[in-house]
Amino acid sequence: MKQPFGVILAGGLATRMGGGDKASLMLGGQSLLSHAVERLEPQVAGLALNANGDPARFAATGLRVLSDPLSGHPGPLAGILAGLDWAAAEGGDTVVSVACDTPFFPCDLVPQLLLAAEGMGAPLALAASRGRRHPVFGLWPVSLRGALRAALERGERKVAAFAEAHGGREAAFPAPGLDPFFNINTPADLAEAEAVLA
Repeated sequence: MKQPFGVILAGGLATRMGGGDKASLMLGGQSLLSHAVERLEPQVAGLALNANGDPARFAATGLRVLSDPLSGHPGPLAGILAGLDWAAAEGGDTVVSVACDTPFFPCDLVPQLLLAAEGMGAPLALAASRGRRHPVFGLWPVSLRGALRAALERGERKVAAFAEAHGGREAAFPAPGLDPFFNINTPADLAEAEAVLA
């Protein structure tokens, strides 16, 4: 299997943070987006950012910016589809998706997802820790993009439900201390993350 492409999902509305770009929030002197790029870029063949609105605001990152292929902010599944469409155009077979608001996700995310999906005709695996799945951290086959587009068009919004319907497996990650999938939804979460880095 070829090395997957990577897509950082930052298309949400960040309502619990008061709106705006969560990707631009600063943590430990760098943006949440920079943390995600730092962790994912070494693990993938190419990297893009799923974000809506004016892509020029991310020009300094040098990342390809992919907007949702469906209007009305349909959620992370639309960002995954944007990543699959982009990877298909680049000749890729698979995409690994990550959330931009999860700065401590594992540095071996991609190899562990690939391992979990070994032997699958259409490799699909979701990350899990402490008995809980993290559906936006997943390995997705480009071959499913037609099925994903159809699911979105008929109103499917749950990432885990789509993955289950297509035989998705689980890649469990150890979390002895801080859960590596701790994500930043509120100002209190951001303060907690700052304390981890302190």
